Amino acid sequence: MIYREAGLYRSTYAADMAIFPLPLDRIAVGVVVVAAAGVIPFVASGYLLKGLLIPTLAYALAAIGLNILTGYAGQLSLGHAAFMAVGAYGAVIAYGRYGWPLLASFLVGGLAAAAVGAVVGLPSLRIKGFYLAVTTLAVQYIVEWGITHVRWIGGGVYATIDVPDLALLGVPLDTGPRKYLLCLATVVVLTVFAKNLVRTRVGRAWMAIRDRDVAAEIMGIGLLRYKMLAFVVSSFYAGVAGALISFCFYQAANIEEYTLTISIRVLGMIIIGGMGSILGSYLGAAFVVLLPIAISNAMVAVGRVSGGLVTTDVRANAELVIFGGLILFFLIVEPLGLARLWKTLKDYLRLWPFPY
Repeated sequence: MIYREAGLYRSTYAADMAIFPLPLDRIAVGVVVVAAAGVIPFVASGYLLKGLLIPTLAYALAAIGLNILTGYAGQLSLGHAAFMAVGAYGAVIAYGRYGWPLLASFLVGGLAAAAVGAVVGLPSLRIKGFYLAVTTLAVQYIVEWGITHVRWIGGGVYATIDVPDLALLGVPLDTGPRKYLLCLATVVVLTVFAKNLVRTRVGRAWMAIRDRDVAAEIMGIGLLRYKMLAFVVSSFYAGVAGALISFCFYQAANIEEYTLTISIRVLGMIIIGGMGSILGSYLGAAFVVLLPIAISNAMVAVGRVSGGLVTTDVRANAELVIFGGLILFFLIVEPLGLARLWKTLKDYLRLWPFPY
């Protein structure tokens, strides 16, 4: 009965266009933010922070970037990990070799990825669909080759650059909670920016291009301008996400962590979570990052209970089968992703307990 729009009178444009129009939504988001920033860093274990939450946040940011490009602008990309790699190496080089401040290094990584994204976005006016996807796939391999073979970038054949000790404004970030808070703050700021960006004229232009690019051009929307802008913004987010993964998770920039498999993984996040949804990026990242770990722990428990009848090979294959089966199940139940399921639940609560 408390999740209602009845009785809420909006007298201003700002109130009518609020991201969270219902009081309960605002309270829930506030509780989540306070818990994430003020409770979890002090009660969670190091494994939970560094092994689960930090990669989930970083991949959620990468998924937001790809969602802007694919979910909102309708441009399919299979090379998102390449932009993450450019951002990671750009940030590590700026911070480790040239001594730039930490946040400035993140900005350098994002801008470097955005520059590559602008170049990749140039062909988007002439090609689209699977042809554009193949173009981004080529970029994935070109970036991998460049980082591996250009010694100034990757440092050698192994293309691994260690990240020096982190410090922000003179404060060392040498613990899991501090790295988690850095990652959380970065992701929250960029999430708020993305949420507002897709509700502006730019976001509406992207959605018009996604739905029917010819009609959008007839209406006066510049296709090249907005497609390139989508690539630039998406690549910037990917670059910052790659920097977060290298700085806060791996403590090194390694090209093996930004291969085509990661591109497919991030694409799977937005498909499972819901394309064209910022919330879906978080849900998809949590699904892809956390669920396999939960399944693995469950299979280990099954192996112990079975007294060794379930071998390690069986457990490993069963994990993949269960994970793939759950993906198929969710996509069959709701092809629009987990975000759509959440919206359906909220719509139900707006009427409950009444039938109409």
